[in-house]
Amino acid sequence: MPSTAPFILGEHRRTLDDRFRLSIPSELIDPIVEEKKDCILAKERPGALSLWKASDYQGKLDREVGAIEALLQADRLKDRTDVVQKFGRLLSTRHKPVQIAGRGRISIPEGFREFLGVDAGGEVLIVGAAICVEIWRPESWFTYLEGSIPEFQQTVSELLDKS
Repeated sequence: MPSTAPFILGEHRRTLDDRFRLSIPSELIDPIVEEKKDCILAKERPGALSLWKASDYQGKLDREVGAIEALLQADRLKDRTDVVQKFGRLLSTRHKPVQIAGRGRISIPEGFREFLGVDAGGEVLIVGAAICVEIWRPESWFTYLEGSIPEFQQTVSELLDKS
């Protein structure tokens, strides 16, 4: 679990400029920026990108890759080549370091623009997702909310039951 605390919360509407740059509000960007001002941009759900504190994302990535490597070394995936290749393909294109420029501005790289599905000059919603920041295409965000809000109390209960 990432070490980010306190929770990153909030929802803000922004516009991508003509060079696919985006200003992230300081209250959302400050908790995920480290000394080098690098963050990790990740493709995690259609119509949305996640912006992670680099060390948190790297820790998550190291655990996942380490588990797969251990299974490979133990020869437990010998009949699962297709799944291992799928993992490798998605891992190769799923995340990218991005530099946080002045005023909390990031540039959305090629390949991530298409996944987000918002043209230059288009609006996005920037949402605090407790442990990272998410950038959503508005239509995808509203669809996500429609399906998730009715389950909110159940989600809270599930999280509290784990403690």
